[in-house]
Amino acid sequence: MRFGAVFSLACLGATLALPAAAQTTGLAADQTGLSPVRGTPVPAVRTPDPRGTISLMVDNDLFAGTDKNYTSGFQLDWRSPSYDPPRWLSAVTGRMSLIFPEGGTPRWGLSLGQNIFTPSDTLRRNPDPKDRPYAGWLFGSISLASYTATSYGAIELQMGIVGPGALGRETQNGVHRLLNIDRAYGWDHQLKDEFGVNLILARQWRWNYETGISGLQYGFVPNLTASLGNVYTYASAGMMVRLGSNLNADFGPPRTRPAQSGSAFFQPESDGFGWYIFAGVEGRAVARNIFLDGNTWRDGPRVDRIPMVGDVNLGFALMWQRTRLTATYTIRSREFEAQGNGLQYGSVAVAFRF
Repeated sequence: MRFGAVFSLACLGATLALPAAAQTTGLAADQTGLSPVRGTPVPAVRTPDPRGTISLMVDNDLFAGTDKNYTSGFQLDWRSPSYDPPRWLSAVTGRMSLIFPEGGTPRWGLSLGQNIFTPSDTLRRNPDPKDRPYAGWLFGSISLASYTATSYGAIELQMGIVGPGALGRETQNGVHRLLNIDRAYGWDHQLKDEFGVNLILARQWRWNYETGISGLQYGFVPNLTASLGNVYTYASAGMMVRLGSNLNADFGPPRTRPAQSGSAFFQPESDGFGWYIFAGVEGRAVARNIFLDGNTWRDGPRVDRIPMVGDVNLGFALMWQRTRLTATYTIRSREFEAQGNGLQYGSVAVAFRF
């Protein structure tokens, strides 16, 4: 997708130019208690939160009626309370102002996930060498985050395994047997075992406004992300637009990297009902994708990667008391030269505060 480079540069310039002014406006609204008229920033409540969040996210291209490329995945997340954070967490987030906003509220978290990739034709025992290789990615991660009313920063370290040890064959074919679906026959040609590590840096901003209609808000969530590692190395910029209520509860829905991701935790201003719909775009400049480039130090299947990739996503979020349900549909541009069309997949995530 050739618009990716132009889009990434435009988002980068706009994002770097706007946060300071937007944060000043948001703080002014908090201090003056302005009435909810059209275009007024929505005051954000940032009281210490004694509750943590646990969430489960499931991706699958069957939601889009396909079975290829990024075909399925799951991620289990835990995020700590922000009430009385440990000293080490406050010390780290307080000294890294380039990533974490000044005066932010810290949280930390743990994740466990798996992603599965297959070529278009899974009935071939000898896969097309020009098509995406079979691959699995099983990983765990630790993350540190800090946020204010209008800004969010996070560092995430992912570590895991790519190859047979990721159990991609067992997971996919096991589920297919349960659902009486044809199993994938080409897993003997998957990527070889390789230890994987990614360091991910993310920064987001959140600007919410009243519409003038009681309880209805709109907002913008721009983001910048960078990943460095032997699994993914890329830089991205994007923008999400939201319409609904209780927009200060989160920074958008959680997503599987490298997709545009919001916050795994949420902190609603009340236990009542909240909702929003959203649409987002993101451009990525990709320097490495092991699932296309192949193993780092060993020969094996690989394809010609396209360096610029674009995503479009849309969906909704529902919040009720201590529960959040989100659903997202993602359309991604071509990632490698022989790919006929881009990929599409759906995501569902449920989160609980405890």
